[in-house]
Amino acid sequence: MKYCLTLILSVLLLTSCKKDKEETTTEYTTTTEKPAVLTFTDKVYSKKTMLAGPEPRTYVDINVPDASGIPVAGDSINNKIFRTVRSIVYFGEKPTDATSYKELMTSFIESYDELAKKFPKDAMAWEAKIKGTVDYKTDSIIGIKLNNYMFTGGAHGYAGDRSLLFNAKTGRSLQYSDIFKDEKAFTAFAEKKFRAKYKIPAGKSINSTGLMFEENKFVLPQNIFFKENGLLLFYNAYEVAAYAEQQKEVLIPYSEADAYLKMK
Repeated sequence: MKYCLTLILSVLLLTSCKKDKEETTTEYTTTTEKPAVLTFTDKVYSKKTMLAGPEPRTYVDINVPDASGIPVAGDSINNKIFRTVRSIVYFGEKPTDATSYKELMTSFIESYDELAKKFPKDAMAWEAKIKGTVDYKTDSIIGIKLNNYMFTGGAHGYAGDRSLLFNAKTGRSLQYSDIFKDEKAFTAFAEKKFRAKYKIPAGKSINSTGLMFEENKFVLPQNIFFKENGLLLFYNAYEVAAYAEQQKEVLIPYSEADAYLKMK
């Protein structure tokens, strides 16, 4: 009897230990969230005048990259792109107060319609074209290129390129002070490269060959593009020369530009 009792207690003890062991065994699984990244998709907007007339009739075509994936950064980039397009597509003394691409196009078309109704015999079709692309993208910088063409009458239209540079993480617009270690030193270096390309003697005025730099002083262009093979300094038509001479540009290889750059 004593032996049976001992055996029963031993079995119960083993069962209890096994149960405790099963209850205290825990498996852990961990998942690593992928960091959010900015992505771009094309957004297309277009509108034509409803007034009768031969083709092509007055129109607006806007094709721009739309940023998403990181809300605050994406909004910052998209808002800057819109404001820049708004500063290009308009008729009159100053840009409109449009808050959307739809409003912007409507304002442009209505301006044409108003003039065409007043002067039907003199009406010429207007054009407004914007083609935006992600021109450059690294972990540090996103470069958006806006190629644009505007015609609202006259001898010829106006074509140009805009460069919008952004911090790839925050979406904040980059200024030249964000890009260059010493903007003054880079400007002096860029002037030497510009003079060499356009054959302007070192001892002569920067405007001695017919250019039109304000106050006869070399300045960096309003638009600088980061390219795979270097830094492109791009002066649109009218920026430093007559329209007939078109744009001026200088490509500085990274092997020469890196010494002046904070980021690329």
